[in-house]
Parts: sequence; C-alpha cells; structure tokens
Amino acid sequence: MSQIEKLPPPKPRAPHPAEIPSEVRTDSVPEPRAEGACRAFRRDLSASVVVFLLAVPLSLGIALATGAPPQAGLVAAAVGGIVAGLLGGAPLQVSGAATGLLVVTADLVQRYGWRATCAITVLAGLAQLALGALRVARAALAISPAIVHGMLAGIGVTIAVGQLHVVLGGSPDSSALANAAALPRQLEHPHAAALLVGAVTVAVLAGWKRLPGRGGRWARSVPAPLAAVLASTAVSTGTALPRVDLPSWRLPELPALPDASWPAVAAAVLTVTLVAGVESLLSAVAVDRLAAERPAAPGGRAHLDRELAGQGVANVVSGLLGGMPVSGGAMRGSANVKAGAATRRATVLHGVWVLLCAGLLAGTLELIPLAALAALVMVVGVRMVSFAHIRHVQRHREFPVYAATLGAVVVLGVLQGVATGIAVSVFLALRRLTHTRVTVTEEEDCHRVRVSGQLTFLAVPRLTRALALVPDRANVVIELCGSFMDHAAYEALRSWSAGHRAHGGWVTLGGRSGRPIAEPASAHSCRPWTPWRNHHCTRPGPAGEPVAQSSGSQLLGGVSAFQRHTAPLVREELARLAREGQRPTQLFLTCADSRLVTSMITSSGPGDLFTVRNVGNLMPPPGSEASCDSVAAAIEYAVEVLRVGSITVCGHSGCGAMGALLASAAPDEAEPTPLARWLRHGRPSLARMARIGRLGRGEVALSNRPVADDQERLALVNVLQQLDHLRAHPCVARRVAEGTLVLHGMYFHVGDAQAYVLDEAGGRFSAVRGEPAPARV
Repeated sequence: MSQIEKLPPPKPRAPHPAEIPSEVRTDSVPEPRAEGACRAFRRDLSASVVVFLLAVPLSLGIALATGAPPQAGLVAAAVGGIVAGLLGGAPLQVSGAATGLLVVTADLVQRYGWRATCAITVLAGLAQLALGALRVARAALAISPAIVHGMLAGIGVTIAVGQLHVVLGGSPDSSALANAAALPRQLEHPHAAALLVGAVTVAVLAGWKRLPGRGGRWARSVPAPLAAVLASTAVSTGTALPRVDLPSWRLPELPALPDASWPAVAAAVLTVTLVAGVESLLSAVAVDRLAAERPAAPGGRAHLDRELAGQGVANVVSGLLGGMPVSGGAMRGSANVKAGAATRRATVLHGVWVLLCAGLLAGTLELIPLAALAALVMVVGVRMVSFAHIRHVQRHREFPVYAATLGAVVVLGVLQGVATGIAVSVFLALRRLTHTRVTVTEEEDCHRVRVSGQLTFLAVPRLTRALALVPDRANVVIELCGSFMDHAAYEALRSWSAGHRAHGGWVTLGGRSGRPIAEPASAHSCRPWTPWRNHHCTRPGPAGEPVAQSSGSQLLGGVSAFQRHTAPLVREELARLAREGQRPTQLFLTCADSRLVTSMITSSGPGDLFTVRNVGNLMPPPGSEASCDSVAAAIEYAVEVLRVGSITVCGHSGCGAMGALLASAAPDEAEPTPLARWLRHGRPSLARMARIGRLGRGEVALSNRPVADDQERLALVNVLQQLDHLRAHPCVARRVAEGTLVLHGMYFHVGDAQAYVLDEAGGRFSAVRGEPAPARV
C-alpha cells in the first residue's frame, strides 16, 4: 500500500496591503495590534471624560425637574453607563436619565411617590427584557417618524414651559396647560437673581459653539452644559438662591408598588416601556449612523434587540438602587462619537466617573443653583422641537400626524398622545387610499382624463362615469398620478380602452412613472443603461417590428423603448432645456470606449455634462496639426461660451488606445493611418511613463491596490499628461489663474465598476466610496 507523504505546512505569508479589507485597513501598512489597542484606549478615555462632564449637570437637572431626589439622576447616569454600556447592543450609545421620560416621571412622582416610581421603573425594565427576548426591537422602529418626533416635541414643550417657571423664581405645576395659564402672572413678578442666572445659562449654551479665535477653539472642547453651569454658579455667588441639596448617601429603600388599580399601574409601566424603548432605539440608530460617517469607525451595526434587553437590565438595576428611568440619549451618544470613542469602554468609563463624582464631589455639586439646572433642562426641551423634523414630515405630507401627536402629548399625556398620533396616521392612510379625484378636460387636440390619488375598486364607479363623458372617436390621454392601481381598476381601464379603440378612437394610457398602463408592472424591468442583450423591451413586437437581434433593429428597438418608457420621464426637463438652452457646469473628457456610460458613472441627467469623447481621452496640446482642432474647439466652446466650472479627464481600464501605444513598434510609418496619426498625441504619456520607471514610484498609484500592469499604469499617467496639455491652452490657463475653473483627473476600472479620483499633488488615485443611503427613523 502506497503511503502519502505528509508535507510540512506552508509558512504563513504576510498579507499584501491590497488584500486587507478597507474596513480594517487604516493605512497601507497594518498598525501593530498593541499600538492600535493603546490608541483606542486613549480615545475612549478622552471621550469618557467629555461625556461625563456633559452627563453630570444634565442628570441633576432632569432629576430636579421631575421632583425626584437629585442623586437619582446620578444613579441613573452611573447605571446607564456601566450596565447598559456593558450589556447593550449599541457600543457607542450612552444611556442615563431619560429626557423623553421627564414629563412621565414627574407625573409618576407627584401621583404615586418616589418609591412607587422606582417600582414602575423596575417593572418597565422587566418588560423591556421580555421585548428584547421576543426580538421586537425592529418592529418598534415601524412607528411613523412623525409620531415619534411629535411625541418628543410635545414632551419638549411641556418641559420648557414648566422649567421656565423655575427660571423665573417660581415653581411649576403638574399640567402643561396650568403652567401655560400661570405664565403671564409669573412674568409680572420674576425673581431677579434667578432670572439673571437662567439668562446667563441660556446665553452660554447658545453661544458656546460660536466662540471665535484660537481661544474659542480651545474652549469649545469643554461641553457647553458644563460651561453654562460653571458660569451661572460663579454669577450666583453671594446670592440666596436655592441650590442643589444632596443628602448623605445611604442604602436605598426598596421600591414599593403604588397604591393604585392594576390598570393604572399597567398603563404607567407601558408608558415608561414604550417611551424609553423607542427613544433608546432611535438614539441607537442615530448614533450608529453618526459613527459610520467617521473614517475609523468601529465595524458592525447596532444589535437593537440586545440594546433593548440591555436597557431593560439597566432600568431594573436603576429602580432597585433608587435611580430614575434609563434610556439611551442622542445628545450624550453623539457627544461620545464626536469625542472620538472607539469602543464601549468609553461609555462604561463615563459611568465610573459619575459614580466617583457622586461620592467625592458632593460638596462641589451643592454649589450649583437650581435656576441654572432649570435653564439647562429648559433649553434641552426647546431643542426637542426640531424645525428640521417639521420640514421633514411636511415634505412627506405627515404634518397633521405630527401636530396631532404634539398637541395631544401636551394636553393629555404621552401615552394618549402616541395613541392619537397612531389614530390620525391610520385615518390619513385610509383617506389617501380611498380619496380619488377624476377630471376630464377638453383640449385643442384631445380629451385629457387625469386621475389623482390611488385607483382602487372603490373609485371604479367614479372613473367609469368620467370616461362616459368622452365622445366616440376622440383622442384621449389618460394620466394616472397615483402610485397604486388594483386589478379591478386595471380591468375597467383596459376594457374601456379596447372599446374606445374599436369605435375609431385613439387612447394613450400612461402614469407618472411613464410606463404604459396596458403593460404589467413586472414585465418591464429594464433601465436606460441596461445592455441591449438584456433589454426585454427591444424584442420584436406583435405588429411585425424588426427583429431585435439584428444590429439595426437593436438601435431602433432601443429608441422605441426610450419613447415608451424614458421619454415621458424626461420630456418636461428637456422642454425646459430647449427653452432656456444648455447650461452645464462640468466638461467631461473621456474615451470613446462603448463600456464607459458617462451618465451612469456620474449619475447625471440631461443638461448636466458637456461631454467630449475620443480614442484614448486625449487632449492635443496647442500647436498640433490642424486635424485635431475639433477637440480644442470643444474645449474652447465649453470654457469660453458655456463657462463651465470644472473639467474632468477620465481614463479607464483595458483602454485599447493605451494598448496600441504600448505595442507600437514603428512610430514613424511612411503612410500612417488616421488612427496612428491620432495616437501620436499619446506619445508624451508613453515617454512620461518611461521616465518614472516601470514601478511608477513617485508619480502614479492607486489607493487600495497595486497598479495591475503597464497598460493600467499608462492609462493613469495619461490622465496626468492630458491635464498638463489642458493647462497649456490659453483659455484654460486664464480661467484657472482667475480661480473660476478647476481641473480634475479620474480613472474608471470597468471590471470592478470602481471610480478613482486623482490627488494631483501626490499622484495618487483614491477610490470613491459609495455613501449609504440615509436611514429613515
């Protein structure tokens, strides 16, 4: 029996930098693990201090605004940082006393007392744990953003109105309406010292990020809330204003169930669970998105079910220790990300610093005037009413949902406000589904039937009545402006159209998407840039159209597909361009290669690009033979007449012109062909590559991988050379000197569908990364 010799294992090979994934690689040379861990720890330590300085005054202010013991806010901050930081699924999110629960907590404290509020916090934490185990976190994000933003705005209005009383030297009522009604009387007799402290706090919060100069840049590294509290504390020195009173630390009393009916307790638990859970999940998504925009962002997205369970454990622990309800906060989380946090260690360390501060700096905290903390929380409440959110919901026609939720939260309460928002949202959805408007207008050459809204079976009677008004043998254009049509409406339209055509009429059925209604939506999956061989809509039709496989019919078939599907989409824009003329801002000089679809690569449309294409994307320098004037004329027209603001020279992989230059063995032919004469303009690029050597050191390089071969290297060098030729043209040189024209270099790898942009100073082509689409929350 033959034996198989066991070969020794191969020696481990160091990975090439191009083989290291971009998410891991931070430079062309991998960073040593020990050095990377040390750098991450320093970043986490710095970020934890920044968030700690933000969390302490905010936690004290929230606790005092709810009527809870001041140390309850510090307990929530410490537990949120340590427990939720260790167990949560969003590593960079920072949890603590919940801003969104301020109104709810204040109501619970006034109605049931502090020990009962702690019990409700524990029960809400257990409910969050159960929801996390059931994996329903993603379902919570299905709530309309208009409802969420309306809820937060309503809470913000309630907070701001209530804390304004404290800033004026009074005390707030339990109801937002009562606070608003009592505000004129409070404004008549304000407390001067409290008002001064509040004004200083608001002024520092508003202007801290706008401090000018180098000193301002240094000062902005201190969180604005901390600076505001320090400034107001200094101003209040010597006054008799009420200040923070931290009682001596002792073992917390055990939570006690409230003396109320079970439905009332269940409603309170549900409110805390809902508001804290949704706020934490939305904050986790926002912080995750913010962290992803950072160049050295940690990999992986937030695990929302684990985050919800971690928040549940934190609420259980906080309630048992006498702390406030806990939730993730976008303010603290964004500060953590902007401060450079790398791991969850920053969140945990922030909790440790809060714990040490509560034990060692209690005397310092008792110097803070209550009016300063009230002003801080009031500004937080005002900022919860975001005009950016209002514009966003208005664009999506959901402002009634937002306004109804906001008003109901202010008047009725948080849970009732959310229920009101859901009811209004469902009503609007049903109304949009059933509200359909059909109009018939007689025009000069046709009758136009316009259907606005969703076309369902409920609108079929109205549609048929409108179609009955159209006379026989008339030309009819039917426009569907909605986004949905069910089968009953489709059959009614198709049947009427067939009958109208049978009586000698002419019917065009179309929608806002430009697709004929007679064609099922799934039958046409082509795009304007789909290759002919994959274009189902260019295949032969029933009327004996040319066969799509022949070269001529492919072109005609593509034109026919354009008329059917694309022309309705661009007709209005092209009509505007026809009236106003072309005004492109970019000139794009690229190769005539059929694989380069400039509009696809640049995501541009009609009127955006003035494009010049030739073999090899060459720009003959001034003084070349007269046969090359066409390219120079196009450049002059774009620069002098169209006044473009930038010119881009784009080369590509597998360029036949570059291959021909490399393979040319007889540069001085007796009777050169037109192609050979044209390629002479590429010889300066060939000579330039020969000067820098085969390795391309110091001249051209790709950011994420080595240059593949000489053909690719020549294509990269050619971009640099053609940019130099461009600068030699007087009109280009003058505009560049004036600062009104910018030149760019670009390279497109066809096989990878990857674009690279030139950094001309270093001769390096950097890969353009696709930005993720913004998440909708």
